[in-house]
Amino acid sequence: MKLLVPGLRFAFGTLSVLRVRVDRWDREAGGAAMVVAPAVGVVLGALAAGAGALPAWRGGPLLGAVGAVAVLAALTRGLHLDGLADVADGLGSGKPAEDALRIMKQSDIGPFGVLTLLLVLLAQVAALAGEFAGSLREGALAVLTAAVTARCALAWGCLRSVPAARPGGLGAMVASTVRPAAALGISALSAAALGAAAWASSADGWAALRYPAAVAVGLGTAWLLLRRCVRRLDGITGDVLGAMAETAATGVLVALAVS
Repeated sequence: MKLLVPGLRFAFGTLSVLRVRVDRWDREAGGAAMVVAPAVGVVLGALAAGAGALPAWRGGPLLGAVGAVAVLAALTRGLHLDGLADVADGLGSGKPAEDALRIMKQSDIGPFGVLTLLLVLLAQVAALAGEFAGSLREGALAVLTAAVTARCALAWGCLRSVPAARPGGLGAMVASTVRPAAALGISALSAAALGAAAWASSADGWAALRYPAAVAVGLGTAWLLLRRCVRRLDGITGDVLGAMAETAATGVLVALAVS
C-alpha cells in the first residue's frame, strides 16, 4: 500500500497530459504504476466517453467515434500511437534486433508505421461508430472498456519474465517489475468492474459477460504482440508498451463490434 500513491502519481504523470507531480522516479514506483495504470484508463476513458457521447447524440455515431478516439489520443499526447508506429516500423523492417531498435528510436515514421496507424485508427473509429449507433450507453462503455484494457496490458508487458530490450528510457525503468499475480489480479478486477457497470446500466445478463470477454480478447491480442516483440527485439521498450496498449484497445473494440 505504501507504493499506491507514488504509483498513481507515476502513472498519471507519465501516461497522461494531466498535471501530476511525480515525486518518485524509480523501479519500485514504476512497477506500481504499471499495476495501477487502469485507474488512468478510468479517468481518460470517462473523459473520452463524454467527448464521444455528446457529438454522437447531436451529430451521429461516426462523429462521436471520431471525437472519442481523438480525445483519447490528445489526453495521452499520442504516446501510445507513436509507440505503435515505431514498433510497426521496427518489426516491419525485418532487420536484426539492434537495427530494428535503432529504427524505432528515430523520430520519423516509415511506411509500415503510417499504414499501421491508418488501419488501427480506422478500425477503432468503425467499431466505436457501431457501438454509438446502438446507443450512447453502449458507445460510452466501449470507450471506457478500451481505455481501461489498454492500461491493463501495460502490466503484462512488464512481467518479471520480460526483460528490457535496451538500457535507458521508460521501458528499462519498468521492465521486469510486475508479478504475474498482480497483472492477473488487476486485469480480473478491471474486467469484473466493467461487467458490473454494464449490468448496472442495462440489467442485461449478456452485457455483463460481453465486456469482460472483450477485455480478455484485447489482452490476448496484446500478449501476442508482446511475444513477437520479445522474440524479435529481445525484450520491451516504452514503444512496445505503447503498441501493446493500442493493440489491446483495438482488440476490445473489434470484439465488441462483432459480439
